[in-house]
Amino acid sequence: MAADSGSDLRLQFAPFSSALEAGFWHQLTQKKLNEYRLDESSKPIIGYYYNGDPAGLPSRLTLEFSAFDVDGPTPARCCPVVGTLYNTNTLDTFKTTDKRALLEKQAKEIWVAIQSGAALKDPSILCKFILLTFADLKKYHFYYWFCFPALCFPEGIKILKQPAVLEHVFSAKQITALQEAYDDLCIKRETTAVPYFLMKYISDAVQMAPLCDWDDFFPDTKKVTVGFYDPCTLSEHPGWPLRNLLVLLAHQWGAKLDTVEVLCFRDRTLQGGRSIQHSIIFQIELPEIPLNSGCPKSVGWEKNPKGAMGPRIVNLSESMDPKRLAASSVDLNLKLMRWRLVPSLDLDKVVSSKCLLLGAGTLGCSVARTLMGWGVRRITFVDNAKISYSNPVRQPLYEFEDCLGGGKYKALAAVERLTKIFPGVNAKGYNMSIPMPGHPVNFSQATLSQAQKDVEQLEKLIAEHDVIFLLMDTRESRWLPTVIAASKRKLVVNAALGFDTFVVMRHGLKKPPASPSESVGADSSSSCSSAFSSSSTPAGSAPTLPGSSLFSNIPGHKLGCYFCNDVVAPGDSTRDRTLDQQCTVSRPGLSMIAGALAVEMMVSILQHSEGGYAVASSSDDRMNEPPTSLGLVPHQIRGFLSRFDNVLPASLAFDKCTACSPIVLDHYEKEGCQFLFKVFNSSHSFLEDLTGLTLLHQETQAAEIWDMSDDESI
Repeated sequence: MAADSGSDLRLQFAPFSSALEAGFWHQLTQKKLNEYRLDESSKPIIGYYYNGDPAGLPSRLTLEFSAFDVDGPTPARCCPVVGTLYNTNTLDTFKTTDKRALLEKQAKEIWVAIQSGAALKDPSILCKFILLTFADLKKYHFYYWFCFPALCFPEGIKILKQPAVLEHVFSAKQITALQEAYDDLCIKRETTAVPYFLMKYISDAVQMAPLCDWDDFFPDTKKVTVGFYDPCTLSEHPGWPLRNLLVLLAHQWGAKLDTVEVLCFRDRTLQGGRSIQHSIIFQIELPEIPLNSGCPKSVGWEKNPKGAMGPRIVNLSESMDPKRLAASSVDLNLKLMRWRLVPSLDLDKVVSSKCLLLGAGTLGCSVARTLMGWGVRRITFVDNAKISYSNPVRQPLYEFEDCLGGGKYKALAAVERLTKIFPGVNAKGYNMSIPMPGHPVNFSQATLSQAQKDVEQLEKLIAEHDVIFLLMDTRESRWLPTVIAASKRKLVVNAALGFDTFVVMRHGLKKPPASPSESVGADSSSSCSSAFSSSSTPAGSAPTLPGSSLFSNIPGHKLGCYFCNDVVAPGDSTRDRTLDQQCTVSRPGLSMIAGALAVEMMVSILQHSEGGYAVASSSDDRMNEPPTSLGLVPHQIRGFLSRFDNVLPASLAFDKCTACSPIVLDHYEKEGCQFLFKVFNSSHSFLEDLTGLTLLHQETQAAEIWDMSDDESI
């Protein structure tokens, strides 16, 4: 969009907006108390700006806890900015400090660097800041005023060609070449971001060079292109760092330049990768500055939130408490994910989730730590085991001292350790048993009473939580929580380990009885059982297991549970077994992988608009557009550590499942503990008879006998 030659448009710049993290004020407090004391002399500090923010956000100069380490690393793809801190001892000194003098002093230093050529060798001199502060450490009130010194042209800068989005000016090949050229320049300059650079482009080729290479790079200075790392997100205006660069160009080469083309380089991170297409490019007529002229007029003090010239104030009387500061810091990684990588991430759904961990062993510890990393504050443990000497090396919430004196109870020790790691967590532990099929309950009044209390306590806990994690050692211990959670329509995430294999799965989330049933390829009442019936199994072929991936695009309410994969009822899996058979013997890293995946699956489910009712992603979906901002939402993740491979099968609910089938849920909801005690005290055949598995076995055996008789007659 070119303006005509008579246009009188003047270039305007988007000012910086200060962004000070709570960690910066905490560090300033420590410096004031332990180092600065009454010293009011200037101190060097460092901040940074980023040029990949989504459209609409202001140009931010960020200072965090590391601002006092001027030689420290800068975050990736951020541009460092060196500044000067003036921390006063009193509020009156803060108010009466000569702000104009501070600005003019810094502006003169920039002007001297431009005149001497030092700014060409080190362009970072062109972008500096001043921070004037007063810290009231009794009330934790912080007063501050930022200044971003910029030299001004007396009559402004005339625009010859209005700003245009880069993708409207450059071809796709040129854009790719431009991004590669900038990355190469960063590597050569050994920096995270080059603030200013020279550029030439012809056809599909793009070349870049630092400012100090001007004479060699531009033998003909009638028309040149310069670029800068632009933090601005506006489509019609460049960011503040361009101002002093244009003064440098005008002073050095203003008499030789007809026009200057300016590239506002903006490198945004999107879900699919990086994009610089939203960068803008325009042309200007640069005024000439006489070589012997004095320092130009300068501006730069930041306006307050009301838009007036004045300082800002921050009240951190609550967040400066170490526990509150820890809470703020814990969420930093999550906020950065949302700000820079996944703007649509709904953190509230994750952080507010109440998670119940049934099992506080190897899996439980890994799941708890990962939940805390995601900002989850409500974590409840259920376990009845004590910490043994073999546990601490594999279970990161426990230490050697926890094993002494017979060992602490895991559920209670896990809560104690989580609170030490992060005081802001709301963790609870219940030392209790979970009644199981195959483990009869004695008919003494005391035993029955305790078992009934355990059932009622488990029902209460599942009702109070949003996500239930099944992380126990045995198959049968997962039965009762599966039944209760299915009845209460709670999201269940199950994790189980082998030696070098694991399965992480979500249980199908049952719809309320009044909701109409939806069809997915086949009616649920005959879904997986049909694979075993004589009418659907060809003679001589092996029956298909319910856990196999029979269908695709299965909605959440049609998905199977952990027990839908089996054709036998759960029973006592530890009786008459050797030590290695009683314990889950796994490769040490397996539990951490499975535990982390269980939490990541939960988070992905919560990001889906349908939550637990989301259609299951399968391995075939890996190349398709993911359903959430975090990717796929599978039914199961089955991992094979020996070949470092994962598959994502999906399977329908089994209408004869011993845990989530309609007949089991109906008996549980109508009879309650009476039905449960029948299950606990009967053999596994009780559930198999109830669900129809016994008849299914008989039909399958009859089909095999019939097939054998046919083979013998041939």
